[in-house]
Amino acid sequence: MTKADLIENVYLKTGFSKKESAEIVETVFDLMKDNLEKGEKIKIAGFGNFVVKDKATRRGRNPQTGDEIEISSRKILTFKPSQVLKAAINGGE
Repeated sequence: MTKADLIENVYLKTGFSKKESAEIVETVFDLMKDNLEKGEKIKIAGFGNFVVKDKATRRGRNPQTGDEIEISSRKILTFKPSQVLKAAINGGE
């Protein structure tokens, strides 16, 4: 599913115009992005949790040369689905 598909579904299910539906989807994504950039957790009941985690600097190896390299620290985004979502995906409720 793409962003355009999301906008189309919002348009069909709510009765808003396509322009309003696009603004709604964009606003939701912007809010999520802004909160994640601040390091805040997003918890959507019945769907799951989005969490930004820090990965420490670590040693790695270049697979082509075998040389050791340092992999810099960074932030990663993780998603953990809720039990409700897991059940829906697996055909249960």
